[in-house]
Amino acid sequence: MQSSYNITTSPASQHPIIDKEQPVNSETVCDSTPVKNNEPNREDLSCPQVPWVGSNGLDDTNREMEHEYITGFKLLIVMLAVTLVCFIMMLDMSIIVTAIPQITSDFHSLSDVGWYGSVYLLTNCTLQPLAGKVYSNFNTKYIFLIFLGVFELGSILCGAAQSSNMLIVGRAVAGLGGSGLANGALTVISASVPIYKRPAMMGVMMSVSQLGIVCGPLIGGALTQFASWRWCFYINLPIGGLSLIFLLLIKVPNSRSTAASISTLKMVSRKLDLIGFTLFAPFAIMLLLALEWGGSEYAWSSATVIGLFCGSGGALTVFAAWEYYVGDEAMIPFSMVKKRIVWSSCLVLAFASASMFILTYYLPIYFQAVKGVSPTLSGVYLLPGILPQMITAYISGVLVGKTGYYLPWIVTSTILMAIASGLLSTLALDTPTAKWVGYQILIGVGRGSGMQMPIIAIQNVLPAVQIPIGMSVVVFSQTLGGAVFLTVTQLIFNRSLISGLNQFAPTVDPQIVLSAGVTAIRKLVKIDEVPGVLKAFSWAINKDFYLAAGVSVVAFVLSWGMGWQSIKMKKVVGPGA
Repeated sequence: MQSSYNITTSPASQHPIIDKEQPVNSETVCDSTPVKNNEPNREDLSCPQVPWVGSNGLDDTNREMEHEYITGFKLLIVMLAVTLVCFIMMLDMSIIVTAIPQITSDFHSLSDVGWYGSVYLLTNCTLQPLAGKVYSNFNTKYIFLIFLGVFELGSILCGAAQSSNMLIVGRAVAGLGGSGLANGALTVISASVPIYKRPAMMGVMMSVSQLGIVCGPLIGGALTQFASWRWCFYINLPIGGLSLIFLLLIKVPNSRSTAASISTLKMVSRKLDLIGFTLFAPFAIMLLLALEWGGSEYAWSSATVIGLFCGSGGALTVFAAWEYYVGDEAMIPFSMVKKRIVWSSCLVLAFASASMFILTYYLPIYFQAVKGVSPTLSGVYLLPGILPQMITAYISGVLVGKTGYYLPWIVTSTILMAIASGLLSTLALDTPTAKWVGYQILIGVGRGSGMQMPIIAIQNVLPAVQIPIGMSVVVFSQTLGGAVFLTVTQLIFNRSLISGLNQFAPTVDPQIVLSAGVTAIRKLVKIDEVPGVLKAFSWAINKDFYLAAGVSVVAFVLSWGMGWQSIKMKKVVGPGA
């Protein structure tokens, strides 16, 4: 094998020196001209933005920050704070579902129902890439607290709303704040601990935050019934306030070694790529509106929906051209997203998250509609999938930290998710408890073993200064994947339910069932028609779970692009990796 040497950095001179005592594999060093006289070749641009790798396996930026990593009780408090924030953010997305009927009664605003959820998603997705750019240029902790403050302000506006329009404004403000919370939490963790500790911590954080989706309808139903729907929003205040206090009391390292100094409006525009943001926003808004309105407000073949899709495609084309032109100052640098590991990881998480959202949203429908249990009990029935996910997320994270390799875990994860989704597609009226519990345990183990791995892969391949941007891109991919496939799933469900009703309950009007809601169907049809209606529901849900299995298979195929790399020895790779 060709001899090669480890390149380290002298703390005094910040010039690389050659350590001949610790050879490394020549394949880990990018192509460049040899180092002469202990000086790097500064003119070689074949590996832009790639840090020098030290003998301890850490890049130069991480070695500078290593002394700032927090441990012990301080780390526990920071983890608790960001996990609670992610929990209430996910809770806020689902808690409103059970409160909407009472809200529409109070405000006489049935026509505004769609906006209560969509306006949050619109502002949230639109600002996510810009949030990453902000994190990469300013103090990590204080930017996170600002986003949290905006989210809390939106919750206050929603809770105190005196009209439907005020509630919509509050949801929009909450979405703006939420756009920087998930990616901010990942950035805070990446700045607080070395990379080999991140898989376990991020896995636990993601698993606990997912409880927010599950608990949302339960908590929302209880608060609406026994207190007021306004507490569905006020509940965010004490939890978010506690997290804010925790973070104010502890020094959180920055995601970069030095904070940027942006003193002029012109420099702000250049550093944050505000032009790029103004081009990205129309793309995100038009795409999400098309998904929201298609099949509900307007037909999919209508000029409005087709126009929105075409407009979003045009805006995306212009945005991509601008980002390529701007280069490394872009909101989403082309040099970053063209790395195979980055785009593969984003796509894997988008498809894996789509599978997760499909099952999370439609398993409760199966339990409530087909099994006839209450919303509260349906939430309890989801625990067999959540608890194994939390346990497996921690175990897999620890093992990745010890072995260094994340690829086996994400491959195994997507395989288990595909198998479990396929098994769940066999659920019927008479499926015994042991089966649906076992299937959920399998899906929980699958999620827990790999959902955090795409994030770790991106953090491993990017320099520290680009990690906040990378986290925003991957969170946007996750959100967009969920939004797109939930829309597709709803379309499949509606059409399959109508087809199933025509087949199993031909005397029942499908429109009555579609407009009745999940819990009211037994009251609206004759007793002898109930079995056929329930069979139609089960049949339609099975079709959705076919889609969950399919996107899991796609995630499995894409996961191989994440690369066989170790987080214990960060390799120096070219820009195309």
